[in-house]
Amino acid sequence: MRRLLFEISYAGTRYHGYQVQPNAVSVAETLQDAIEKVFKRRENITGCSRTDTGVHANQFFLHMDTERSIPAEAAVIALNNLLPDDICVRSCREVPADFHARYSVRWKEYVYRIWNHPVKNPFLDGLACHYKHPLDAELMNRCAQEFVGTHDFSGFRSSGAKEGSAVRTIYAASVEREGDMVTFRVAGDGFLYNMVRIMVGTLLLCPMGRLKEGDLTSIICSGERSQAGNTAPAQGLYLNRVSFSPWPEYQ
Repeated sequence: MRRLLFEISYAGTRYHGYQVQPNAVSVAETLQDAIEKVFKRRENITGCSRTDTGVHANQFFLHMDTERSIPAEAAVIALNNLLPDDICVRSCREVPADFHARYSVRWKEYVYRIWNHPVKNPFLDGLACHYKHPLDAELMNRCAQEFVGTHDFSGFRSSGAKEGSAVRTIYAASVEREGDMVTFRVAGDGFLYNMVRIMVGTLLLCPMGRLKEGDLTSIICSGERSQAGNTAPAQGLYLNRVSFSPWPEYQ
């Protein structure tokens, strides 16, 4: 038995998230359809994370156990010949039997893209959130630094979400502007359901005058979902990097 680790990328616009859904097309189901044709069996696959409807992944990993002896390089070519254009397999390699695509992850980085212009951009449809009003990226960046550290992020997960501890460590957070594109970037050891989108929605309180430096710390400490901002739309969110090594500063 071999355990293969696949690195993939996908645009989530046409999918109901990564994980298999009843009566809805998902990234995992589409991958399994291609895998079944190449490996002559519908193998189980385990992803490094879950992504919601419309969320994208610049980097995503999944592992699969198989008895087939197809070379990893040949599997990449064969799968890419079968997959739609919005999903690609970037690499494949054999890993030890105890390696786990989800539980071996040490940190993840997400980015959230905001098209900040009065007029929508049709070429970014489904790929960025359109926000019409001017954004002060420098103020948002200063506020975002309050996310960094180990905190209880109970106020930054969807109401009614059934999860265990809400304590997470955020290693880095930033907001940058390049032309009309404003990008929020955040890396941490893990994220709660909708946590990044709620972080963005809270930072978007800045142009409304409802968030200034120091406020985020109070919101985090409150642990109350009602204190944070709205959940930002899914289409601007990307799982950007997934690492199986410690965050550089913690090595």
